[in-house]
Amino acid sequence: MATQGRRPARGGGKGSGRGTPARRSKAAPAQRFPPPKPPRKTADVVFDAPAPEEPRMFRLGAVPGATPGKWIDAWKQRMPHVPLELVPIEVVGQRIALDDLDAALVRLPLTDDDLHIIALYEEVPVVVASIESHLLAAEELTIADLAGEVVIALTDDALVPFDIPDAVAPRFSAMTTADAIATAATGTGVAIVPMSLARLHHRKDVEHRPLADGPTSTVALAWLRDRTTPDVETFVGIVRGRTANSSR
Repeated sequence: MATQGRRPARGGGKGSGRGTPARRSKAAPAQRFPPPKPPRKTADVVFDAPAPEEPRMFRLGAVPGATPGKWIDAWKQRMPHVPLELVPIEVVGQRIALDDLDAALVRLPLTDDDLHIIALYEEVPVVVASIESHLLAAEELTIADLAGEVVIALTDDALVPFDIPDAVAPRFSAMTTADAIATAATGTGVAIVPMSLARLHHRKDVEHRPLADGPTSTVALAWLRDRTTPDVETFVGIVRGRTANSSR
């Protein structure tokens, strides 16, 4: 007799054994990644070009006899964009001239608290005399050798004044170095100047001899303290022998 009201067991198909439901295999869900973000747009970085330097000139004064040639050549190589103007100045007016210059080669003594002064080198004094003068028989002279000689006074004297015992005072007024050497050529007297000035005003009818115990002449570089510009510092470095890569 058939049993009524019974429902066959779930999953009771073949091989179900005790009638436990069959496990349904489920595939693991695919792992989802967010879509890649587009690269961030960066603003173009614009660097301002350095402003061009204003045209300028470096004005260098030089007293007679000073020889800045090698320093000027070094300046032209290191600072080709800044022309250098060489301005001749006189010893008697060198301080006033500095007011209108970037720097100057001057002769000491020169004292002024408003100035920077760097001594560079010293020049030997020489006696300039006619080629017929007996003084030229010696290779070197002393102040004592000038006894009885007419020593010409100079309006643009580049040496510190000093006494020459037993020298004869000239009967004519003081004159410039160029005129004094021309006068010495006539045998009228002798002139005492730094060696560079004797060479600057050299003539065939004069010669010079070192004055062993005479005062030397110091050539220096000077400029106004309140005008210590980068250009001045560059020139100071050149004079002191610093290279373009040397620190100040």
